[in-house]
Amino acid sequence: MAPDDKNRATAAAILPLVGGAANVGSVVHCMTRLRLGLHDRTLVDEDALKALPAVMGVVDDDTYQIVLGPGTVARVTPEFEKLVEEERAAAPAATPAPAVDGRATAAGTETAAGSETAAGSAPVSAEELAAQGAEIRAARKAKNATPFKLFLRKIANIFVPLIPALIGCGIIAGLNGLLINLEWLPAVTPALAAIASGFMALIAVFVGYNTAKEFGGTPILGGAVAAIIVYAGVANIDAFGQTLSPGQGGVLGALAAAALAVYVEKWCRRWVPEALDVLVTPTLTVLISGLVTIFGLMFVAGEVSSGIGTFADWLLSHGGAGAGLLLGGFFLPLVMLGLHQALIPIHTTLIEGQGYTVLLPILAMAGAGQVGAAVAVYLRLPRNESIRRTIKSSLPAGLLGVGEPLIYGVSLPLGRPFITACVGGAFGGGFVGLFNQLGDAVGSTAIGPSGWALFPLLDGSKGLGTTVAIYAGGLIVGYVVGFAATYFFGFSKDLLAEFNVSQEPAATPVPATATAATAAPTAGTPATAPAVDPEGPAPTEPKKPVGV
Repeated sequence: MAPDDKNRATAAAILPLVGGAANVGSVVHCMTRLRLGLHDRTLVDEDALKALPAVMGVVDDDTYQIVLGPGTVARVTPEFEKLVEEERAAAPAATPAPAVDGRATAAGTETAAGSETAAGSAPVSAEELAAQGAEIRAARKAKNATPFKLFLRKIANIFVPLIPALIGCGIIAGLNGLLINLEWLPAVTPALAAIASGFMALIAVFVGYNTAKEFGGTPILGGAVAAIIVYAGVANIDAFGQTLSPGQGGVLGALAAAALAVYVEKWCRRWVPEALDVLVTPTLTVLISGLVTIFGLMFVAGEVSSGIGTFADWLLSHGGAGAGLLLGGFFLPLVMLGLHQALIPIHTTLIEGQGYTVLLPILAMAGAGQVGAAVAVYLRLPRNESIRRTIKSSLPAGLLGVGEPLIYGVSLPLGRPFITACVGGAFGGGFVGLFNQLGDAVGSTAIGPSGWALFPLLDGSKGLGTTVAIYAGGLIVGYVVGFAATYFFGFSKDLLAEFNVSQEPAATPVPATATAATAAPTAGTPATAPAVDPEGPAPTEPKKPVGV
């Protein structure tokens, strides 16, 4: 099958499982996920979605997110959008069915941490474990729907669309640095430097555009106000007794300037007569926001940006191992609380000011702990074929930094393995942080990728070989500690009794009338002994509550 046909087939398989085109309100994608705004989520057939070969997992959040992986999602999304438009054109009157009872949940299931199963119930399968993960996601979503966390989500939505450009320019910058160090192609390296730096020089404009769009203003006005920050002519202006410099304030200044522009624009829409709106509103929006940006926001945001860089350097140079331990260990709980989105503008500010973010390689160790924990779960549950299949299908994505299938499908519903996985991430982060403390800073020139996918984006204070070796060492430490902590401490006796049970259907007993053939085998045919489970019979007594 041709690649385009394969991507269209994937999109065609997904569309009916999310309720059809009439149920789709919006379609966007990030690095790994197809993000859908759905009118009625009760129409989603989640089990069938997860069973699709191209789907690595799903995340039920503010948008319904289907994890397809890097590269694949960028090819499937356009095909999905085409199919939505085609289906709408064919049936323009179709409307989604009303929700009856909200989102369906698996009745009677609880998380493995503190759950109690009914006496004589069937062994827990990967599907039931996934249902428990879905309940945890739903509870997390409800808990995270606070005004502050919704605000952080808006901030994240501003920067997520910029990630592909950050990655592309980051890889080109890394390649250019390698060519310069090797003294190869001296006529080409200036051109590569221009290509790699062009986007970063104007990133404030894109941030301003996305900020206005996200907060309900006119995007181009947000971009126009943010463009003031990078305009070379600001070098002729003095503010707070200092001469401004182009780019001062960076992405934080652009974000604040565009947010102010949205506020001014909305105020003008309320008070300016409609006949004058087309002339007065954009003029006042750019003028008022521009003056405040030049004579206030650029200076303040510049000080904040410098402070972030200084603090990150101080944190890792003085408390490197300890800071890495905390960042690597608590990153996934931050994700569960929705607070990780506050790190996105910090990463971008560090990349803009220093050329790379020293935080991302440390935070990436959390995924390494999950991979090690998943391998330990695989070995500790040799009789649960269903969970083992889930782990085998999710491990490749986990190695590439796509951790949702392992987190929501395996470790988090089990409870204790999620904690031991975080321990692995903590030790991996401590390893990388220690080298930062010793002067070998390890950073990433872009945000988004993790795991093995981060290798092409690595940069640091020492040579590329040293930087790659430190990051690889951190991954290995995360794998090993996550595995060891989960294997030896991740399972209680009750947890093993509940999950280490075969999911395969039991063999049908042979009727008594048919035993003659086995009692007296034909000549030359050896008698067959009954199969015996080498690990003993499955437990049949009622299961006890499982504790973390």
